[in-house]
Formats: sequence, C-alpha cells, structure tokens
Amino acid sequence: MDFLSSHSIAPSKVVRGEHAWEESYQLIPTICRRPLLLGRSNTTAELRQGLAHRLQEIGLKNVSAELKHDCCEADLKRLKTIACNNSCDGVIAAGGGKVLDAGKLLAHRLEIPCITVPLSAATCAGWTALANIYSSAGAFQRDEVLNKCPELIIFDHSFVRQAPPRTLASGIADALAKWYEASVSSGSSKDGLIQQAVQMARVLRDQLLIDGPKALQDQNSHAWIRVAEACALTAGLIGGIGGARCRTVAAHAVHNGLTQLEACHEMLHGEKVGYGILVQLRLEEMIGGNQLAGQARRQLLPFLQKLELPVSLEDLGLSKVSLFELKEVCQFACQEDSDLHHLPFTVTPSSLLEALVAAGKDEPVIIESKNTEKSRAS
Repeated sequence: MDFLSSHSIAPSKVVRGEHAWEESYQLIPTICRRPLLLGRSNTTAELRQGLAHRLQEIGLKNVSAELKHDCCEADLKRLKTIACNNSCDGVIAAGGGKVLDAGKLLAHRLEIPCITVPLSAATCAGWTALANIYSSAGAFQRDEVLNKCPELIIFDHSFVRQAPPRTLASGIADALAKWYEASVSSGSSKDGLIQQAVQMARVLRDQLLIDGPKALQDQNSHAWIRVAEACALTAGLIGGIGGARCRTVAAHAVHNGLTQLEACHEMLHGEKVGYGILVQLRLEEMIGGNQLAGQARRQLLPFLQKLELPVSLEDLGLSKVSLFELKEVCQFACQEDSDLHHLPFTVTPSSLLEALVAAGKDEPVIIESKNTEKSRAS
C-alpha cells in the first residue's frame, strides 16, 4: 500500500570529538551572527561563560540567557522576549535535555536556526526534531514535533566528560528504551526504514549492555566514547530514521506519569524511563502472556543495579507516596492519547498500578491472560 511519510532525520551537520567546539568556530558564524546562548545549571555556568567569551572573540554578538524551569511555556515566553529585544538570529543551547529542548522549541517558534551543544550524554535531545514541554513545576504536559532537526550539533567529548557519571547512566537507560519500545510498537512493520531502525535499536542495546559498565568505570576509555555517542547521537538517529511510526511505548508513558509527582522531580529523565522499561516488560508478562518479557526483565534488573539506576519505587524516592498519588500517575500514563496504548493489548490504570509496584521484583507473575503475541526477537 502506498503511503507518504515526511519527517526530519538528522541535524544538518554533526561535529563530534575531543575538541569539537574549537572545530566548529568556522561553522557557527555561517549559521548565526547574533545568537542567544541558552543554559541553566549552576554547575555549567563557568563552562558557558567560556563559550560566550569565545563566541565574542570570533566576532559574534551573543546574548546569554538561562532556563529557569523545565522547558515550560512561561520560560519560553520570557526567552522569546529576550531574543526579540536583542534581534537574535539563532539559538545556541548548551546544557542537558531540558535546555536543548527549550532551545530547539524557541528557535522553531521564532523561525531561526538552532545549534545544540550537549553538556551531558543523558538524552538524545540535542539531535531530534522533538521537544517535551513541562509545567513550571516540572510535570510533563505534551511533546511538540518541530519542523527540522538542529542545523548543527556540537558533541564535544571534553564537555560531556565534565558531567556527573549519573547522567551517563541515565542516558544508557533512555537509549535502551529505544529497543524495548520500538520492538513492540514497530517490530512487525512492513516499512523498510522502520525495520532498519528497529534493528539499529537492537544493536544499540547490545552495545550498551557490553560497554555500559566499562564506560562508567573509565571516562578515558574507548568504551566511554562509544557509549556517550550512542546515547546522545545514535539514539537520536534511530528516532530520526524510524520517525513517529517507530514509537515510544510504556517506558516513556511511565516517565510522563511519574513527573506528575513532585517527589520524583529530582530523578533524571532516563532514570524514570529505565524504570519504565521494567514496568513495560512486567505488563507484557502479566497481560500479554509473554514469558520472554519476564525473562528479559529479570536479566535487565542486575544490569540497571550495576549502573546504580533505580529499580524500585523506593529507589525513585517514592517510598512515602500514597496509593492515591500512584493512582494519579497511572491515570495520567493511561490517558487517551498516551504512548502506552501502542502496546498490543489493553492496559487499564489498575493493571498499570500493579506493574508499577511489582516492576523491580525478581519473581515471575501469574499470567492473567495468555494472548498469543509474537515473541520479541533476541
């Protein structure tokens, strides 16, 4: 059957390596001359001051601004005013995923180019034509598809090495979700590009399982380079090739639900997504009757624990939340337009609550129904 698909796959230019920032000095002025340099974290303030100084040295009239919240509409409105008042002709977003998303979305709305400079490998936000929008309190609201990927992504290894190891572990969990989600939502697709994106996600998973622990042990190793680039670049490429039809499923839906709890706001994006993988596999085991999913979950548990990633509600800082609050998480994750409904079976808030509580437990569950499902390829 004929169909038409249109989506952005990748940034126009990728510069990666130990001195990627310096190698980009000739490229940046061809993209913008009066950029808004966007950042947030106090821990990266000195680094960003250095970036601003160097931009001025190469003849750019840049203006610095900081994100106050998690890519929310109030911040975007304020930043738009700053950009317009200073006649900015581009955005350079330097930071983590929320900063990168805010920079891309601001540039999208102002119809000016965007350059992303990831300062950690915690997400692939520096690559994608997608931005997540949160409330000013940090609760996920929706995502917005952008008309293109950034003009330039500068992935400087020396910058990313300065990020806490926790961010890389979080990035590993987020990147692992590419396989566990896409293999369910798109594994039976007849579209060649989607098939290839799903298989790339499998290769990415294998790379992370092999190199992940070594990368966290030694930031100067080849394993660290492979893992950092896998999380920040390859994961984005997979999403670009697969497009919207190579979907996120329950792992990200669980993340979105967990962000509704203030007690979970200190946890990183990938830490919540990683737990969401366990929840999704529990659902596949409980409702879908897929015993291989249960085996996959029990094999994944020790790997996540080795990386010091959360595998229980207690690990997520939710030991004191009420049953009512957990039900609110499940109601949000199960709302009508949720990615969770890309699972090949129906999930109710009550069944999600059961999986949410039991996701990190070793023992198998009693299968509620034995629907015939195609097993996930190993």
